[in-house]
Amino acid sequence: MIAGQKVVVVMPAYNAARTIERTWREVIAQEVVDEVIVVDDASQDETVALARGLDKVRVHVHPKNRGYGGNQKTCYQLALDSGAGIVIMVHPDYQYTPKLIPAMAGMVSSGLFHCVLASRILGGQALEGGMPLWRYVPNRFLTLVGNLLLGTKVSEFHTGYRAFSRELIERLPLRENSEDFVFDNQMIAQAVWFRYRIGEVSCPTRYAPESSSATFLTSLRYGFGCLATALLFRFCKWGLVRSARFPREKTGVR
Repeated sequence: MIAGQKVVVVMPAYNAARTIERTWREVIAQEVVDEVIVVDDASQDETVALARGLDKVRVHVHPKNRGYGGNQKTCYQLALDSGAGIVIMVHPDYQYTPKLIPAMAGMVSSGLFHCVLASRILGGQALEGGMPLWRYVPNRFLTLVGNLLLGTKVSEFHTGYRAFSRELIERLPLRENSEDFVFDNQMIAQAVWFRYRIGEVSCPTRYAPESSSATFLTSLRYGFGCLATALLFRFCKWGLVRSARFPREKTGVR
């Protein structure tokens, strides 16, 4: 808990048996964490069995695979239901260090930011940390285009390590978003649409064989989805189109 707000860490899991325990150990070592929720998206390995054997972890299992976005929708709803004031998403593949949780939670609890992104780009160590060039270059291009169309100045839109205030999650129309990987990008675009302040922290990254990684085709589909999201955002801003994802009345419905 921090500043009287319950801190809940959510981990959207899929075939994360090789890394989930290591991630969990570092998560619970952070004293501000009150609860950990693992949502398994119908994994084909031992992820569920391992997660259920961990202390202070609430496990929810999807009977059928819903996709990364669908997994996150469940994560955030469960976190709100548990009384979370601050929700932090950490991938269970141990690509991001949970040691930044106190800093990210502190930034949200201060009231200065409703969303905090852990950027692999700040600090300039993404490539040194093992990020493949074929992922680094599109990351920089998509972030540039996203900043231009959304009117932001963030260093990276595409991190899987994020902290949110309860207010932000309750207000965003998350049900209108994709069930796929582009959900991440759509959520950030919605935060910008509703004028929530976004902060960033520098985060070292580690790419290892046991860490999950999207395929090239999945990444390609994600990239086009990000471009479509940014264009839709801009067209809605100009009043050329209407979208439930970016409602003009500025009132989101969870």
